[in-house]
Amino acid sequence: QVHLVDSGGDSVQSGGSLRLSCVVSGDSYDKYCMGWFRQAPDKEREGVASIDSDGTTSYPDSLQGRFLISEDNLKNTLYLDMNSLKPEDTAMYYCAAAPREFCPVMGWGAFQAVDLVARGQGTQVTVSS
Repeated sequence: QVHLVDSGGDSVQSGGSLRLSCVVSGDSYDKYCMGWFRQAPDKEREGVASIDSDGTTSYPDSLQGRFLISEDNLKNTLYLDMNSLKPEDTAMYYCAAAPREFCPVMGWGAFQAVDLVARGQGTQVTVSS
């Protein structure tokens, strides 16, 4: 079964950048729809980005252009580059795997709507104004 370990969260000032990493083991992430979601205290899970096995990526309109999801097949690692960070980006961020069939249909939305196959332990991102 796929196992995910995410890292890279930190405290940054508004306008700063961060790169989150997710090491994937136990199975090939090409078998899944991979992505990131975030969750702030007392808020619902919010999909942030997705990447399909063919490299197709998807983002909410509000994050398009600021967030970038990518993968390194040699390192079995998924990344989330976050730029121009805002205080409202503050949340716990999770790497996750969803059933593969959801990527072309829902993209990033899968990571806030469907039962996930696996997720990382979470990494905290705090953006101060």
